[in-house]
Amino acid sequence: MLRLVRYRGSVADTLDNVMPARRRSDARRSIDAILNAARTILGERPDASMEDIATAAGVTRQTVYAHFASRDALITALIHVVGAETLATIESAGLDTAPPADALERFLDICWDLIRRYPYLLDTVLTQTPPGSNDPHHAATARLEQLIQRGQDGGDFDRAFPAAWLADATLGLARTAVEQVAAGRLTAANAAAMLLESTLRLCGAADARR
Repeated sequence: MLRLVRYRGSVADTLDNVMPARRRSDARRSIDAILNAARTILGERPDASMEDIATAAGVTRQTVYAHFASRDALITALIHVVGAETLATIESAGLDTAPPADALERFLDICWDLIRRYPYLLDTVLTQTPPGSNDPHHAATARLEQLIQRGQDGGDFDRAFPAAWLADATLGLARTAVEQVAAGRLTAANAAAMLLESTLRLCGAADARR
């Protein structure tokens, strides 16, 4: 499960330089409350307004806009928080020591939990974050590429396609799985199982489930 961490992006970081200590503390509490509310509200209703988020956070809409200039800015901040948590979970999952197919399954389980609960947030980061940025989602994609490359080097995965292409294709399959669940065509359990099977076949895993 993902846990809430404090957003430490540009909004929060600048507080140290422009506000007295007490005001910095109040501002950080407001930012935490807004992000926590946005996480819940947008997970349930992706079209929720800034006013909806403000109400859930127990602050005014003006307070939300004081910290986040637009709805897109708020979503970008939330994506950073959720992405950083997911990346931390990936890094602690022992992917480097597990057999490649098992490591791939662990990776997909972690990412599936994220995109199942926050499909709109993941779509937003994939369409708005410039390639090559240090966004945690790009770091997670790089981690997946490394995992696949290790499997190819050890003979567990087929070498027919570049690891980078397979990593991107895997994330595409994950988005398709989420869309199928959202449309009511698959249950979450079936989608997760099909995602794993499809990814193992895509990578040419020697022990792909049958």
